[in-house]
Amino acid sequence: MDLKGARVVLCLLFLIHSSFQQSAPKKKNVRKDAIEELQKKIKALEDDVSQLKEHQALQSVCLKGIKVHRKCFLAITGKKSFHEASEECFLNGGTLSTPESSEENDQLYDYVHKSIGQDEKIWLGINDLVTEGKWLDQRGSDVQYTNWETMANRKPGGDRSRNCAVLSGAPKGKWSDENCRAEKPIVCEFNIV
Repeated sequence: MDLKGARVVLCLLFLIHSSFQQSAPKKKNVRKDAIEELQKKIKALEDDVSQLKEHQALQSVCLKGIKVHRKCFLAITGKKSFHEASEECFLNGGTLSTPESSEENDQLYDYVHKSIGQDEKIWLGINDLVTEGKWLDQRGSDVQYTNWETMANRKPGGDRSRNCAVLSGAPKGKWSDENCRAEKPIVCEFNIV
């Protein structure tokens, strides 16, 4: 069912539901069960319409950005601090990009290279703000995949002023830590269910 069809059905059911409510006291043969059943159907249609709108929005994101497995990456215009960038992605229905495999990281790097610039660094949805050296994603989970530029301990550490991760443009998608107040380009990630 397309979005227009769902809207039409929803409007019709709403009108039927309204007329039942207005005429229910007058007609004794209208059962309460029928009204409750219509309300359930209306709720189900509202849910379907919401899902269709969400699916349509994700499709437009994927058309503008790049689709990788069950995610879409989309560059957002402008440069912001880590926290501002994170909020910007959240307001758009996503999170800061967080590659979960070398393949995702390579495709994100290629997308950044083509859409933002060769030497640009973008914020990743990874930080060690809570505990120095313990890198977490934006859900607060331990980061499973990493691609740190430094080979020592396979991750940066020690500098308490550098708590937010970036994907580098110059060293082919390697990660480094930066000061969270620095302003960097933004690439948001949207999960496709």
